[in-house]
Amino acid sequence: MLTHVPPPLDGLTVLDFSHALAGPYCTMLMAAYGARVIKVEGPGHGDIGRTWGPPFQGADAAYFLGLNSGKQSLAIDLKSKEGLDLCRQLATKSDFLIENFRPGTMNRLGLDYASLSAINPRLIYVSVSGYGQTGPRRNEPAMDLIIQAASGLMSITGTPAGETVKTGHSVADITAGMFALIGAMMAVEARHRTGRGQFVDVSMLDGLMSTMAPSFARYLASDVIPGPMGTLFDAIVPYRNYTCADREITIAVASDKLWEAFCVAIDRADLTHDPRYNSNPLRVHNRGELEPVLEGIFRSQSAAHWMTAFTRQGVPCTLVRNLKEVIDDEHTAARNMTPVVDHAEAGRVHVMGVPVQLSETPGKITSASPLLGADSAAVLTEFLGLDSATTDRLYRDKIIA
Repeated sequence: MLTHVPPPLDGLTVLDFSHALAGPYCTMLMAAYGARVIKVEGPGHGDIGRTWGPPFQGADAAYFLGLNSGKQSLAIDLKSKEGLDLCRQLATKSDFLIENFRPGTMNRLGLDYASLSAINPRLIYVSVSGYGQTGPRRNEPAMDLIIQAASGLMSITGTPAGETVKTGHSVADITAGMFALIGAMMAVEARHRTGRGQFVDVSMLDGLMSTMAPSFARYLASDVIPGPMGTLFDAIVPYRNYTCADREITIAVASDKLWEAFCVAIDRADLTHDPRYNSNPLRVHNRGELEPVLEGIFRSQSAAHWMTAFTRQGVPCTLVRNLKEVIDDEHTAARNMTPVVDHAEAGRVHVMGVPVQLSETPGKITSASPLLGADSAAVLTEFLGLDSATTDRLYRDKIIA
């Protein structure tokens, strides 16, 4: 690692109008990799995520602290002409603008891409919405739960006999946040060649459908509408959770070579070349006969026994862990995935670390989430050159807070 080299997004400024989850996740990653992120919030209430508790850490929800590390907070009244004018001036100094309002909101504020790119042609403007900026559903409200249902993901999540369920975390929002970051980075690369920014349209629905490419590919090839299968996988056997004598374990046997190793691990070498199971298509076809046999084998021993046996044979496996077990794992610590930062009210708090390890220009969580408006005067002074008399007036007039 070259310690003198700055992180990859160092020197880039993000004007962050996003709230809740998809946008804030994107800009949190941008901050972790060196970007200057100015979080624009309404005075008095701020990002709605600040209220999504309990639990709370200080005045803000833990939810908010987990998504806004490394940012600065500018609390500014977007209902006032002067507040909007200040935002336009900040846009001329920014490389990115990220927002996830419903389509049309930024247009009504005069902060739309067409208006801002006219005064800053290098601006990369990322809009995240439920259904995208075009199409007949563009104006429909959406949140993670809605998109999980609309995308088809919910229809294949759950057990065959159970009720329809969502995934255990906000996968539609997080996916949109990742695609927003990918889109922003592609636009930066294009700007290196063209000298111009561009508009990046990120749809939560498009993003989740894209990540479901294998599921849609199988449907499009077969016309068979899939349903929920629990932890089973329609194209690979065995590939699922099994109940052991004490708890669950997860096994992934994705090749015939792994099938041979799996059979050795469960002390059933006779199954290796059984004509019903000696290829993955045959195992899938004969799942109904094979799975009850395997279920009985797993129940005969503890999860620790099977973990040892499968690890010895190189078969992918894991305990089905809860969040405490994940956090307490020495591997999590070795990867620095829960660093501690100092928060102005809550004290020392754990946050998520960076998900991509770069050898030469690594990212890092540099600070906790900001208090609402903590950086209002500092941002306007540094970026727009306002003097203290002007910022004091803006506070008195409640333009900023």
